[in-house]
Amino acid sequence: MTAPRVPTPLDAPSDGDGPTPATASYVWYAAYGSNAHPERLGYYLTGGRPPGGLRDFPGCRDPRPPRRSAPLLLRGRLYFATESAVWTGGRAFYDPDADGELPCHAYLLTLSQFSDVAAQEMYRDPTADLDLTPVLTHGRDRLGPGRYETLLCPGRLDGHPVLTFTAPWHRADVPPNPPSAAYLRHIAAGIGAAHGWPPHRTAAYLAACPGVHPRWSTADIAALLAPDHPGPTPAP
Repeated sequence: MTAPRVPTPLDAPSDGDGPTPATASYVWYAAYGSNAHPERLGYYLTGGRPPGGLRDFPGCRDPRPPRRSAPLLLRGRLYFATESAVWTGGRAFYDPDADGELPCHAYLLTLSQFSDVAAQEMYRDPTADLDLTPVLTHGRDRLGPGRYETLLCPGRLDGHPVLTFTAPWHRADVPPNPPSAAYLRHIAAGIGAAHGWPPHRTAAYLAACPGVHPRWSTADIAALLAPDHPGPTPAP
């Protein structure tokens, strides 16, 4: 099991060689939802339709795989709300202001790749790079009202900014909604791939996330993650 990394805060002293908003050509994408699963992220990069999926992904302008990946821990909380038209059930969101820890799968991507992944999350075609000046300056940038249009930069890792996206609201502002079994299995697979957690630890973590209880208990989720569980076919 690889020890998880923790970003250096943006306001921490640096050695002066970190990227500026104008020179940040690589970023760490901190994936906490279904994209924590490397196979799922692959369809955002190369395009195509996942097995059993209902949607074709256009893919990134640069379809190469991530340069590196790493387990990452962020301060904050994973929660589930709204309704996914793809997965059914609640979507995964990140509240950076809540108490707790968020296990992520961090991928080192080019700026254009991260920009294109963000565009596809909002059902848009990839066309242009994001301007990172506001988020690298203030740690947050609201690009629009959409569910994944608020950029966050919780810090730096190996000199590169760590970026993710979430909704503009806090978890207390929206009603909770439990996720589907397929979505839970996908997120759990991503946590396992990055952090090497055993299924019961992953199940206990997910069961404690707002929006999951009382629909899913630790035992219920552990059963979903059992190797011999047939499980539903994941949606895209």
